[in-house]
Amino acid sequence: EAEYRTPAITDFTQQDPDEGKPANQKTEVWVAYDDAALYIGARLHDTHPDSIISRLVRRDLFNDMDWFYVGIDSYNDKRSGFYFGVYPSGSVIDGTLYNDSWDDNSWDGVWDAATATDSAGWNVEMRIPYSQLRFPEHDEYVWGINFARQVERRKEESHWSLVKKGAGIWVSGFGELHGIRNIHPPARLEVLPYVAGSSEALVDKPGNPFRSSVDFFANVGADIKFGLGSNLTVNATINPDFGQVEVDPAVVNLTQFETFFEEKRPFFIEGSDYFNFGQGGANNNWGFNWGGNSFFYSRRLGRAPQGSVNGNFTDVPNNTTILGAAKITGKIADNWSFGSVHALTEREYGRIDNSGARSQRVVEPLSYYGVARSRGEFDGHALGFIGTAAIHDLNQPYLLGSFNKRAFSFGVDGWTHLDSTKEWVVTGWLAGSRVEGDASRMIQAQRSAQRYYQRPDQDYVRVDNNATSLSGYGMRFALNKQKGNFYANAAFGIISPGFDINDLGITFRADVINAHLVLGYKWYESDGFFRKKFLNVATARNFDFGGRRTNEGYFVFTEGQFMNYWGMTFNLFFFPQYVDTRNTRGGPAMLTTNGYGIDLGGYTDQGKDISVDTYISLGRTESGGYRYQISPGVEFRPTSNLFIRFSPDYTRDITIAQWVGNITDPAATHTFGTRHLFGRLDQQEVSAVVRVNWTFTPKLSLQVFIQPLISVGTYDDFKELRQPSTYSFNRYGENGTTIRYGIDTSNNRPTYFVHPNASAPTDSLKFKNPDFNIKDFRANAILRWEYLPGSTLYFAWTHGRSDGRNPGDFSFNRDFGNLFRTEPDNVFLVKIAYWLTPSAIGL
Repeated sequence: EAEYRTPAITDFTQQDPDEGKPANQKTEVWVAYDDAALYIGARLHDTHPDSIISRLVRRDLFNDMDWFYVGIDSYNDKRSGFYFGVYPSGSVIDGTLYNDSWDDNSWDGVWDAATATDSAGWNVEMRIPYSQLRFPEHDEYVWGINFARQVERRKEESHWSLVKKGAGIWVSGFGELHGIRNIHPPARLEVLPYVAGSSEALVDKPGNPFRSSVDFFANVGADIKFGLGSNLTVNATINPDFGQVEVDPAVVNLTQFETFFEEKRPFFIEGSDYFNFGQGGANNNWGFNWGGNSFFYSRRLGRAPQGSVNGNFTDVPNNTTILGAAKITGKIADNWSFGSVHALTEREYGRIDNSGARSQRVVEPLSYYGVARSRGEFDGHALGFIGTAAIHDLNQPYLLGSFNKRAFSFGVDGWTHLDSTKEWVVTGWLAGSRVEGDASRMIQAQRSAQRYYQRPDQDYVRVDNNATSLSGYGMRFALNKQKGNFYANAAFGIISPGFDINDLGITFRADVINAHLVLGYKWYESDGFFRKKFLNVATARNFDFGGRRTNEGYFVFTEGQFMNYWGMTFNLFFFPQYVDTRNTRGGPAMLTTNGYGIDLGGYTDQGKDISVDTYISLGRTESGGYRYQISPGVEFRPTSNLFIRFSPDYTRDITIAQWVGNITDPAATHTFGTRHLFGRLDQQEVSAVVRVNWTFTPKLSLQVFIQPLISVGTYDDFKELRQPSTYSFNRYGENGTTIRYGIDTSNNRPTYFVHPNASAPTDSLKFKNPDFNIKDFRANAILRWEYLPGSTLYFAWTHGRSDGRNPGDFSFNRDFGNLFRTEPDNVFLVKIAYWLTPSAIGL
């Protein structure tokens, strides 16, 4: 083409390994455009083309090999954009850029790339339709743009517009693209209808009338994307099906807090950066002992029904049906971004069969969820807002005590740079929440693990049995040094006892006053031994609203990479004694004992066909507890298109005072009429994760996830808290107390029977044996074929097994054998989606 006879962009400068020096290999780049797309052509010269490292990988899998990258800031706002990357094999990566230096690969654009390798190096051509970019209409355009190249055998990364290490920026360091004229943002309309069929063979009670040996299901729906003007995009989904996403890993959670799972569903992860609240403006957002808060936790939409049913046979849906959802993202003015999500989820029923008598019960109400987010970014400053709403239709009396009727939150966030070089920045947010519901539901909310209003040894909150709403506030402010070798971060945050955003967001605990300080130094240049290294020191402290110190920690983090690209990490932790207001699960506070920890890690050159990494964690408490974890991993690339990772893990955790239960007993006057039971827990956990990525072509790949897990907990040394705000206990079986293990004839369950008071031999209590032996196996295989641009065919298989035999007794061979002798659950899915554009549907 004639474009290749024009002068090329050739002045590339190294960022690594020799920052500021010219690139060792010549790179030529050409840019062209027409009415529909932007075109990038690159000639990547290489004096040793036989040494180019090239592998076939699935889309968006970043890998240590040669690559070429272009970043485009089409708004020219110096903060956001898109990136497109290509490997010599033709595999691609793409995503969005935001907050200047952050990226998100959840966005999959529809664009084309082709590559070829010859005796002079390799070549790439990219066609990026304007429909995949966002820009307002002008007569002439100025876009931010940058090009980057990696020569993997030299670990050499070079840029056209050099962004130095330690600069703390990316998009604002782009160069400018001039000369695009007389183009118009296209009418953007994409329709992605799908058809899916699945079969389920699930383990269930024999004779369950709601299940066959194999059940078949069919589903249809569609995703629709269209533009509102040139800046806003609407994504809508009708009856979405996410059967092709990877299963969640198995976990054993013995805490009072819920487990957080990452979002994996494409509709919700695409554009999720628009809804980040309270984290913009700073390139470091540490949260030592903070826990974090997310105002939009999209896993709430389509979650497993929260209600339950009881009967001889029951049938409850695994997920709540999303009837429809719509998302609007983009810019409403030059400096103002906007994002909004609205979703309606189905009323779900659990079916019951009692000796042939059929009934049903609502297990999840019909619900509306809405989020609106906007942020204005100016020269060194920003101001943003967020609002969320969740409204549940509680059409049955029994739902009133289980669900909030309504939940709302509203917040303001922003940042401001303190100097003209934008080296120091202050960020912050302030928000309020309100939930409304029946008095019985509000009692649950007040007594929940996030707040424990019922704690008897505090006087600043009390359970209000007549309350029909709960309100609270939260805030956090931070100072961050953005650039240079030396960096610092300090933060102060408050979450009031009544703060609750869990209907649509997630907060792990309220009643927290937290502060931390981090100081660190990064050496970006080699010293002949280390190629790069860093050292961080940090401290953090928490208080509750009663002024008690509820957490404290001191931390040292170090990491270094050697000249051969091997590396190591070394971390130290110290947690002084503090008051734990949560461990009794709503009872009085108790002390902890001093705790210490050390983490060690190492890795070999990740660019090799075989690489190894390992992680070792050791910890102990002065009460006698200890924990160690060993997590080696190996990555193997036997061929250029096959990637295998095997990551076993072994953990041994001895907890001297693991909570077992609370039992009301008026005789327990020393602990406000409740006995708070603890035991010594010896927990052993063996697990492994196997990942296989087999890429046949850049458009066809097989992804496999396998995870076996065995977790066994054995309890002994049962005791009760002796006095509040101490770490002292009355041990059962000592000082005239007795404990006996047997079978409870009322339910035929293994049970401990205790006489806790030597002076009152008739005073007795009982609790079930808390020992456990959890065995879980999860496997997922997904074949993905992009048979046409934007159109995809999926074959997915999900396999699961679980077993709970031999509680408290660990035997790897027996337990592993028992796991694979259990009947499995199998789900097979075929899903085909076809991408339609205006031209394809005659518009």
